[in-house]
Amino acid sequence: MSQAPLRLHPANPKLFEFRGAPLVLVCATEHYGAVMNRPFDFKKHLADAAEKKQTLTRLFTLFRELQSPINPYSTCKPESPDYIAPFRRTGSGMAHDGQPKYDLDQWNPEFFERLHQFLSLASNHGIVVEVVLLSNTYAPGIWTLNPLHRENNTNNLEEIRWPEYMCTRHPKLFARQCAHVRKIVEETNPYDNIIYEICNEPGGLAEPGSPTVEEVNVWQMAIAEIIRQTEAKLPNRHLIAGQEAFAYRLPDESRRCGPDVHQFADQSFDTLAFDVVNMHPLSNMIYRGKHLDLGQFMMARLRLRNLRQYCRDLYQERKPLNLDEDNCASQYKDINGWTIHRKRAWMTLLCGAHYDMIDFSIVNYCETGTPESQRCLRTWMKHLSEFVHSLDLVQSRPLPLGLTGIPDHVIDSAFGVHEKDFAIYFADARELDEPGHGDSIKLDLVIPLEAHEHEIRLYSPTSGLYSPSLHLRGEPKTHLHIPPFTHDIVIRITRVH
Repeated sequence: MSQAPLRLHPANPKLFEFRGAPLVLVCATEHYGAVMNRPFDFKKHLADAAEKKQTLTRLFTLFRELQSPINPYSTCKPESPDYIAPFRRTGSGMAHDGQPKYDLDQWNPEFFERLHQFLSLASNHGIVVEVVLLSNTYAPGIWTLNPLHRENNTNNLEEIRWPEYMCTRHPKLFARQCAHVRKIVEETNPYDNIIYEICNEPGGLAEPGSPTVEEVNVWQMAIAEIIRQTEAKLPNRHLIAGQEAFAYRLPDESRRCGPDVHQFADQSFDTLAFDVVNMHPLSNMIYRGKHLDLGQFMMARLRLRNLRQYCRDLYQERKPLNLDEDNCASQYKDINGWTIHRKRAWMTLLCGAHYDMIDFSIVNYCETGTPESQRCLRTWMKHLSEFVHSLDLVQSRPLPLGLTGIPDHVIDSAFGVHEKDFAIYFADARELDEPGHGDSIKLDLVIPLEAHEHEIRLYSPTSGLYSPSLHLRGEPKTHLHIPPFTHDIVIRITRVH
C-alpha cells in the first residue's frame, strides 16, 4: 500500500498505469456485495479472479438490492440478517427488513474490518477495486431497504420520495451521504488499487417533481468535491469514475432499464469532474447527437456492430471509456449468453476501451462460479486478459486497415501497433435468432501490408491457443485464407526484423 495509486497512463491516457505497468480493466465479476454479504467468501472469489487474470472488481459500500423475477440472486441481495452496513444496528425499533434500526452516528466495525480485508487481499492479488460510494435506489421497494431511509434509522432524517435520494434538496440526508463518503475515503485512502465511483447508474426521473438530470449531476459533482476535499488532507489521490445522469422513465418497479432510458455521454467527457467515464451499455446511448442501441437490459442481444461504433466514436475523447457493468445477456447463465459477452468483451478491448460484465454464476457458497462457467466464461475472460496484456499497450491504437473479403455478417476490429505487432478480431455479428447464427465461417482476406517479413498466427478466444505460425512477405494486397471457425477468431500479425 506504499506505492503510488493507479493512475491514467502518462504516455497514453486511454490506459491505466498500475505499479509501473500499463493496465486494461477487464473482468467478469460478482455483483458487488462481497463485503456487505456476510456468508460470501471473498477470499475464494479473489483468488479465482486473480488466477483468471481479472484486473478489476466492483464493490458496493451501502446500496443493497431487492430480489426480482429477472434477477433473483446476487451477492448484492443478502438475506436481511446477513446484510452488513457501514452503520451499527442498535434499535430501538425495527427497520423495514425486520432487523434493528441503524444509528447513523455509529460506524460498524464489522463492515470496515471486512472492507480492509477485501481491499488488502485484492491488492495482494493485483486486482483493482472500483469502490462504489452511492447508488440509484430505483423504486420504493428498494429504497425501503436503504439504511438512510427515514424509517430505517434513529436519526430523524427527512421523509423523501425515492428519486430525491440523488439530489441536494434534503440537507440532513445529504449530510449523511457526505459523512458516508468521507468515512469510506478516509478508510481506503492508503490503498493503491482503488478507483472511486460516485454513484452507480445515476438518473433523473422524467416525472413532475422529481430531480432532473441537471440536479442529479449537481449532486454528483458535490460528492466529487467531498472526495477531493477529504483526500486533500490525506497522503493519496485516487481517480474518480462516473457517468452523467441518464434521463429515464420507469414502466414499473421491476424494470429499471427499459426503452425509455436515454444515456448521454457528452458532459461526462466535456465538463463533469470524472477522470474515468463509466458507461453501462443500454438500448439508447447518445453521443454528440448520435443514438445507438447497444442492447436492452438482460435481453441477450449482441448488437456488436453498434458496440464497435460506440467504442470507436468515444476513443477520440481524452478520458478512458469503461463499459462498466455490461448486462446485455447476464441473466442467461449458459453458452449462448456467455458467448455474447465474450464477443462484446473482445470487441470493446480491441477498440481501445475497458470492459466489465457481471457473472451471475457467482453467488454465496459458489464464489468461483459453477463448473460450466469456470470452463467457459471465466476461462475465456482469462484468455482475453492474457492476450490484450501481451500487446504493446502504450503504443497500441485502434487501426483502420482497409480489409476486404469480409462477409456482411462478420465484423472486425484491429488493434495494436501497425506494421509492428497488431491483432484483428473477427466475430459473427448475427443475433441468436438470425439464420446462420453459429454456422462455420471462412474468410479469404486481402490485407495491405508493407514489404517486410511478417509472422501470422491465429488465436482462439475459447481455447487460448495459437496456431502454428506462417511467415510471409507483405504486399499492398496480401491474401490470407482463414480456415473455418465458429463465432470468433483472432489474427495476430507481427513484423519479423
